[in-house]
Amino acid sequence: MTQQHDYLSAEKYKELEKELEYLKTEGRLDVAGRLEYAKSLGDLSENAEYGEAREAFNNLELRISDIENLLKTATIVKAHHSVRVEIGSKVLVEREGAEAKWYSVVGSRDADVLKNKISNESPMGAAMLGKKKGDNFVVKTPRGSTTFTIKDLE
Repeated sequence: MTQQHDYLSAEKYKELEKELEYLKTEGRLDVAGRLEYAKSLGDLSENAEYGEAREAFNNLELRISDIENLLKTATIVKAHHSVRVEIGSKVLVEREGAEAKWYSVVGSRDADVLKNKISNESPMGAAMLGKKKGDNFVVKTPRGSTTFTIKDLE
């Protein structure tokens, strides 16, 4: 099985560093407090609060581990200028009969549809990779295929 490679913007990398710091400090303190309180309630075998606190602890440690691994292995993508669409590109895309929109092509962990940040792994992101200004590309969806034109590229 092939392992997916993660691409992060510098902004997302810093955001994850902050989250990691928070989880290692305040997050752990919070969960430790919940565990202590639950233990003080007595019999742990039938203590729902203790079970929930243990689950919160396990989830916290898993998230910390995931972020640490991601920060060690991810490739940081910087915005740059290229003649072809690649991760980090800003692309002005037009669909026939619709107004052109700017999209940023980002790694999957940076994707945010509300901010027009599309993943390189999404149907649209994958279809436009490698294309140049003026090129057309087709995105296949459950409703059918849609053709787009790259109007500009940064």
